[in-house]
Amino acid sequence: MGNQKGFTLIELVVVIVILGILAAVAVPKFVDLSSDAQEATTKAVAGALSSGSAINYAARALRGADGADVVSTIGGCTDTVAEALVPDYDSANYEVKTKSGSSVADAFGETWTCTVNHKNDTATLVDWTLHYVDVTITP
Repeated sequence: MGNQKGFTLIELVVVIVILGILAAVAVPKFVDLSSDAQEATTKAVAGALSSGSAINYAARALRGADGADVVSTIGGCTDTVAEALVPDYDSANYEVKTKSGSSVADAFGETWTCTVNHKNDTATLVDWTLHYVDVTITP
C-alpha cells in the first residue's frame, strides 16, 4: 500500500481554495465591461452621426439644388435629423441634443456641436458636429 498514486484531500482542497480566490478577484473585472461596451457604442454612434452630417454637407455643396437625397438639418440636434442622416440610428436607445453653450447655426456650412448619449447611461455624453444644410436654398 505504500505505492499509491493520486492527490491527498488536503492538496485538492488547497487547489479549490486557490481557484476560488482567483475567481473572486477576476469576476468583478469582467462584470463591469458592460458599461465600457455601452460607452464604446455611444462613441460609435456619435462618429456615425458626425460622418453622416459631413457627407450630407458635402453632397449638398457639390450638387447644389439637385441634391434630392440630401437631408435638411435646419432642425438642429434632434433625433429626427439623426434618423434622417443615419438610417440605422436607434432613437429608442439614444438621445441627441444640442450641447450646452453651443452656438446656433443658421447659415450654410455653419455647425452645431451636438451630444449623443445612451438613454441608460445619461452620464456619458459624446460630442459630434452637425453641419447646417438647408435644401431650399442654393449654397
